[in-house]
Amino acid sequence: MAQNSPNGETQPSKLPNFLLSVRLKYVKLGYHYLISNAIYLIIVPILVAVGLQLSTLTLEDLMANLAMLKSYSTLVVFLATIYFMSRPRNVYLVDFSCYKPHERYMISKERLVEKLTDIFDESSLNFQKKILYNSGLSDKTYIPVDKWIPSNFSLRSNQHQAKLVIIGAIDDLLGKTGVKIRDIGFIIVNSSMFNPTPSLSAMVVNHYKLGVNVITYNLGGMGCSAGLISVDLANRLLQGQANSYALIVSTEIVSSAFYTGNDKSKLIPNMIFRMGASAVLLSNRFSDRRWSKYQLMHVVRTHKGADDRAFSCVFQDEEEDGKKGMSLSKDLMAVAGEALKTNITTLGPLVLPMSEQLLFFASLIMRNVLKRKIKPYIPDFKMAFEHFCIHAGGRAVLDELQKNLDLSETLMEPSRMTLYRFGNTSSSSVWYNLAYSEAKGRIKRGDRAWQIGFGSGFKCNSVVWRALRTVNPAKEKNAWTDEIDDFPVKVLR
Repeated sequence: MAQNSPNGETQPSKLPNFLLSVRLKYVKLGYHYLISNAIYLIIVPILVAVGLQLSTLTLEDLMANLAMLKSYSTLVVFLATIYFMSRPRNVYLVDFSCYKPHERYMISKERLVEKLTDIFDESSLNFQKKILYNSGLSDKTYIPVDKWIPSNFSLRSNQHQAKLVIIGAIDDLLGKTGVKIRDIGFIIVNSSMFNPTPSLSAMVVNHYKLGVNVITYNLGGMGCSAGLISVDLANRLLQGQANSYALIVSTEIVSSAFYTGNDKSKLIPNMIFRMGASAVLLSNRFSDRRWSKYQLMHVVRTHKGADDRAFSCVFQDEEEDGKKGMSLSKDLMAVAGEALKTNITTLGPLVLPMSEQLLFFASLIMRNVLKRKIKPYIPDFKMAFEHFCIHAGGRAVLDELQKNLDLSETLMEPSRMTLYRFGNTSSSSVWYNLAYSEAKGRIKRGDRAWQIGFGSGFKCNSVVWRALRTVNPAKEKNAWTDEIDDFPVKVLR
């Protein structure tokens, strides 16, 4: 399969078959993460064995072996202390919210093309039309239409849009959880392209008039995977402070990234990025477990920035006339495939059942150590996850990921419908995916969900969640609720 590249040339749009070639060092990295937690697997059986041994002794035996009893007690206290001091805190996803813009921001493909007619020359306009009509987006996505002319792409306009989506998402989340925002200790906001001063996180503090002790972070320039990077940051912060909440807000201010020049490598984002935001509340309070939706299981981050080709495949620059834009390289698909290959090779040992790991590892040893010419064993990640939340970056990427991971249409449905209904909302798209599965009533207690995000730099990040309870769509309200019965739909080219 081929498509027109940003440069107007015909380039292959396929991801490399990353499952057919893996590097042993990334498998070893995954096992290192697994073994580093082996202390918990060792200490618990020892404590159980000691307890069983003590239970077989009578009172007379204990009095006669007082020295042995003291030794056992000391060992139990020592091991229990090691266990509780070294054990990472559990982190729970209490709830999350995805912003649904007002209908006045809804725009059809035809209306969008009309608004672009006076901005671009005929060649650039036709190129964008081809991208738009083959994008997999519906006529119900959102952009700030009342501002969609170059003269209105001002700092004030972008700040207004940022406050609209960020505060909208947070208010909805607070309404769902009942948690007071003053009880939240950490606030993380990520927006790749729009980073004003004061920061967006400071805007949140100012809007809600928060106290001086709130700790805020603002992540910029990290692309569509920044939402999952924020999860990792929140997890690390929550490990260091007990009984705390962390709020994560992910968004992209599309008007700030709109390109008005005629370089085709910079025109593609104009057609696929749309208005959206998500707000996520994490907690390390044990008392929150009973009413939280998910528990954080794993975070695996992969950064390919040392490779010049990966570093420059998604790149913002400025032209001689001062027009800024984000160019997408023809190497983007290949770079994404390499990053994902590294990421899932590290993730595999953490999530795959032992049967899959043994078959995969045996195949790897035969090929890489014994140099046998055998067909590599491709792990079945469907045995590790019930739900796949793949960043809705574009139709071609979703097609290739479905093929490479051998996923069914049902498993790809949340990502495809998110792209269709809301477009590419950047780092928040994985949360629209999960909200779709919740609205469909597919989340059952014990289910595992895999969120995958790609970002400039180039980065690929994975986050794994386990459902703590069955999500009843009749008792939930999210961005999909009012229209979920209309999905899925057949997306035509």
